[in-house]
Amino acid sequence: MEQQTPSGIDTGRPPPVQNLRSRFEQLALDTPKPRPRRSAESQIDLLDSTPPSPRTRATSSTSSNGTAPFDAPVLRPSSSSSDLKVGAKRPPPPPPPSRTSKTLSSSPTPPDLASALLRPVPAPPAVHRSPRQPSSGSPQVSHEVLPQSALRNKFPDNMTDMNVRTVSPLSDDDNGEATPFAPPTHPSRRKQLHHHQPSSESSMASSESDLSVSSKSSHPSSRFRSDVSLTTSPNTSPTPPPLPNRRHALGSSDEATNTSPRLPSRPHVAIPVHLNSTDSPTASPTSTTDRKALGSGKLPPPPTRTIAPGDKLPAPRRPPTPDYSDEDSGEEDDVVVNPLPDRSRTSRRPPVMSFQYANVAPNIHVHASASVLVAGTTAVVAHAHHINIYNLSVSDIPTLSLEMKTIASKEYKVLCMEFRPLATKTDRGFLLWLGTKEGHLLELDTRTGMILATKYSAHPHPITHIFRYGRAMVTLDDSGKGLIWTPDPSGADISLNTTTPRVVRVAEHASFVKIIGGRLWSAVRSDTQYLPGTPLKIPVLRVYDIFKPGNPSRVIAPSEHVGAVTGATLVPGLPGLVYVGHEAGAVSMWSLDAEDGYPQCVEVMKISNSDVICVEGVNNRLWAGERGGMISAYDVSQKPWVVTNSWLAHPGLTVTKIAVDHYGIDKIGRLCVVSVGRDEQLRLWDGLLGLDWVDEELLKYEHTFTKTRPLKLLVVSWNCDAARPESLTGEPANVNFLFDALHSVDSPDIVSFGFQEVIDLESRKMAAKSLLVSKDKNEDGLSERVTGAYRRWNDRLIIAMRQAMPPDVTYSVIHTHSLIGLFSCVFIKNSERERGTIRDVSITHVKRGMGGRYGNKGGIISRFVLDDSSICLINCHLAAGQNAVRQRNADVTAILEGRALFPETHFPFAYVGGGDGSMVLDHEIVVVNGDMNYRIDHRRDAVISAIRAKDYSALLVHDQLNREIKFNRACRFRGFSEGPLNFAPTYKYDPGTNDYDTSEKRRSPAWCDRVLWRSRVTSRVSQLHYRRYEVDVSDHRPISAAFTVTVKSLKHEARQKVKAAVQAGWVDEQNRLLLEAKKFYVKQSLI
Repeated sequence: MEQQTPSGIDTGRPPPVQNLRSRFEQLALDTPKPRPRRSAESQIDLLDSTPPSPRTRATSSTSSNGTAPFDAPVLRPSSSSSDLKVGAKRPPPPPPPSRTSKTLSSSPTPPDLASALLRPVPAPPAVHRSPRQPSSGSPQVSHEVLPQSALRNKFPDNMTDMNVRTVSPLSDDDNGEATPFAPPTHPSRRKQLHHHQPSSESSMASSESDLSVSSKSSHPSSRFRSDVSLTTSPNTSPTPPPLPNRRHALGSSDEATNTSPRLPSRPHVAIPVHLNSTDSPTASPTSTTDRKALGSGKLPPPPTRTIAPGDKLPAPRRPPTPDYSDEDSGEEDDVVVNPLPDRSRTSRRPPVMSFQYANVAPNIHVHASASVLVAGTTAVVAHAHHINIYNLSVSDIPTLSLEMKTIASKEYKVLCMEFRPLATKTDRGFLLWLGTKEGHLLELDTRTGMILATKYSAHPHPITHIFRYGRAMVTLDDSGKGLIWTPDPSGADISLNTTTPRVVRVAEHASFVKIIGGRLWSAVRSDTQYLPGTPLKIPVLRVYDIFKPGNPSRVIAPSEHVGAVTGATLVPGLPGLVYVGHEAGAVSMWSLDAEDGYPQCVEVMKISNSDVICVEGVNNRLWAGERGGMISAYDVSQKPWVVTNSWLAHPGLTVTKIAVDHYGIDKIGRLCVVSVGRDEQLRLWDGLLGLDWVDEELLKYEHTFTKTRPLKLLVVSWNCDAARPESLTGEPANVNFLFDALHSVDSPDIVSFGFQEVIDLESRKMAAKSLLVSKDKNEDGLSERVTGAYRRWNDRLIIAMRQAMPPDVTYSVIHTHSLIGLFSCVFIKNSERERGTIRDVSITHVKRGMGGRYGNKGGIISRFVLDDSSICLINCHLAAGQNAVRQRNADVTAILEGRALFPETHFPFAYVGGGDGSMVLDHEIVVVNGDMNYRIDHRRDAVISAIRAKDYSALLVHDQLNREIKFNRACRFRGFSEGPLNFAPTYKYDPGTNDYDTSEKRRSPAWCDRVLWRSRVTSRVSQLHYRRYEVDVSDHRPISAAFTVTVKSLKHEARQKVKAAVQAGWVDEQNRLLLEAKKFYVKQSLI
């Protein structure tokens, strides 16, 4: 049946571009003046007086925010149908009708038509084809509209969700995402959907792209093909002509070939504000889904920066190729001084104190919640209903074991205790008060085990703390009620039976309470406040002046973010500062000389990576107990702080308490420190650290009882990058490498070779072979095929030693060891072995790859004792990566501070720092070599320019290792020395050339290969040379370092005489220190 064509539709051939332009402008001028625009909220109300059409319809002329404006024009604002995306895949539609088909027209036209008509329209292609004449190079293009029957076939009745693609051609959104069309009474929805049109329907996209339908259904719009949009046209106004032909293939990547030129500008046409006036850019050769929206072709100019002379250059742009941290480039931030104390010369010998023969530590069991007191040789341990009293000078067996039911008639539970002050010196340290869970106070004589006095119901709640201050006592319960027991005016001692206490109130449920400087300091774990200007919370301390009338108090807080308060103390050497310990390893310092008379936080210092659980001032040291069972003594009289002693007091478990025995100064003439840990053991320590004082004095006179001789040590290090010995051919530098290295010093006594990456660490197959369990493994855990590389190098080194050294000078291998990629081989002259002075030979390794489970990174550690000097040689390969400084520091710490690496030694005079030889730093001489992977934090071009100019000193300031040693006091390489770097960086080269890395990553050159050393007496190690070799078969250059090492032989009889004289001097020094400590404790009313 033939359909009639309305008069408002031009069915003829589309006119040229010039006529289209005139037609659009004329149509816009004939349109009535548009109404005032409504707000975005009101634009969603589509006011239409005509009855709804029989089918749900939608308009594509939505606004940029996804809503349909009231005055939306009938022409779609899309520049081309390529902006429309395809919905879900459906059966292909019926063929379009002829151009004489009747269009669908049902609703009146909104009055405003100018907004979409006055925008720039791209010109059509030069060649126009009929819609019925498809070409081979372009899809069919049609301008027909569909009849109503065809629309019904295309949009079935069961469709209930219609989403309309409404992407603005002038939007900056490059994703072309679909915005669902909402009902008129609902706000706009921003859920976005992506659709892709099947290739079989691409030929119909053009013919259907110029139609739109408005929807007035109260139900959610039905979803239909988004490449079709229908527009309702009124009967009173002619329907505007369709958009011109343009080549389009939806979803095709050949769209770039169908670029339309821009129209000339029309300055007399006003563009509405809601449209972007930027011209359309040239189409880019991308697919439809990646096509840039109109208006996004002109980018703003890049930002500029003016750099004045002398200003710091900006960080270089990082290349996008490296996607892992191994080769991240870029300049790091300015160096921030790490506040951790200096541990480079720490003694790890436990300062054990004992009153028994052979200085054997007591073995006293203490429950985790028990209370402990020590006065001289008397120790009291109370837990629940039991009280044990020990005489430490006799044995570890309790002299009295008391039950509360026996001595007090009831099973009272003891929570705290403290010695009562007495005027009579002979009774001091024997009478103590017990605080119970029931709120009672009892006085016990530790000599007889008798209860001397009681105060029932002294507190209504459990008594948690008892303090001694001068001649007064202070008791606190869990509710915050405090009783102050002071002597009467006659001067008699306080008594539970006759003394009337004074009541004070403090914070309840305190996690920390202590009397410091005559004031009560307390902290509640839940009592925090925000650090000003930050979202961080800091703990709050309360200071009560309980000995003044009215109990004035002050709330104070640290000046920096710290953890919860765990303890506080005064250091005798610096009585004007209070040191407060916090979780997370910090200590805050509070001045007692503030203007208002209350403490003021002056500094916060990070002292440990572990929590500080308890602190105590001992002599001129600050002792801190950590969560891992370590106790460290800090010299706080200098900055940076120095860790003089650090030992494992309670292996692997938290140190819960550190306390000083004040009465022990008069009773036994020693300053005893008591510690209790989660291992439920009581430990006694020498608070004056007498053994370390004696060792330091002996070192001053060591030349009087030792005999020394020099030795030559040669260390060769090379990351061979899986190169085989057979590859040392071609260039003379390759062929003569081992010969030149062995002749770099005349007749070395000890030769140590340390190779890295002997096997290909990047080979997955090789790594798998080294990890998988195999029946043909050797003792090192590597298969026979893998260890073949190590054997080849071992045989090659033996041959090189024989060829390079004179025939009358022979060597023997004392160490050979391999880890995954690492290989160490140590030679020593046979003449030294014949002397019989080489002892305590041992070798081990530390794995650091994959969290310590894989040996691709780590170190091989070998040691031996020569005469009475211990020598430790380390070959290491640390974590790679430009920015992996922390990982490298962690590797160094694990290697140097690993515990029980070696068995205990039988030569104690050969080791230093109170060590037994089980750790690396116990050795007198330590030499570390290897690929340490510390890089240069500088731009690559600047590094290469400095290398060409041989200006190596300019690069040293950017060297990560030098900066860590200088600024990071936690770096374990502090205390090590290194010779001057007078050679070019040894990393990274293109193998077989002398060019630094020219690959895509373009790694910056660096001194990755290093040799460092440490000696207890610095004058006993002197470097002879430090150089590199031009072997080009690897990406690293080999290096070598030669030293003159002085070893000692002890004269034991002479040493004993000197030691006796030093110990006699220690007696005088100890008396002086005890007198100073007693004066301090008396001034603080602790005695």
